[in-house]
Amino acid sequence: MSETNPPRRIGQSVVAVLAGMFAGIIFSLGTDEVLHLTHVFPPWDQPAGDGLLLLATVYRTIYGVASSYIAARLAPNRPMFHAMVLGFLGFAVSILGAVATWNKGPLFGPHWYPVALVVLALPTAWLGAKLRLAQLTAHVGG
Repeated sequence: MSETNPPRRIGQSVVAVLAGMFAGIIFSLGTDEVLHLTHVFPPWDQPAGDGLLLLATVYRTIYGVASSYIAARLAPNRPMFHAMVLGFLGFAVSILGAVATWNKGPLFGPHWYPVALVVLALPTAWLGAKLRLAQLTAHVGG
């Protein structure tokens, strides 16, 4: 094995992506639950208004960046690739969610919300990876 072709570390790659995914899920659902318990959000069986969905979009965007950073940070190599795999998974799940809830009634909110989650999935993954790459560059340079 030459040093220019390091061995693949599939297990570490899977763990990196899964860790980022679970972090994003836990952050998002945990924040949702706290906001429901503190009555910022209405009960689960009642629709949220545009302002509350905008709030959810903001924190989900932040958590998307953070979870992609986690995947990139834990990646054995190619941090951008690992973050973008996570972003693609988020993109696919967001599309499935949008399709499943489209025109299902007011409980699922306005159409802009699932569309925003689809549109933001890949850019947030890219940004999380860029933060990790900037950190690596600063570490090497400084």
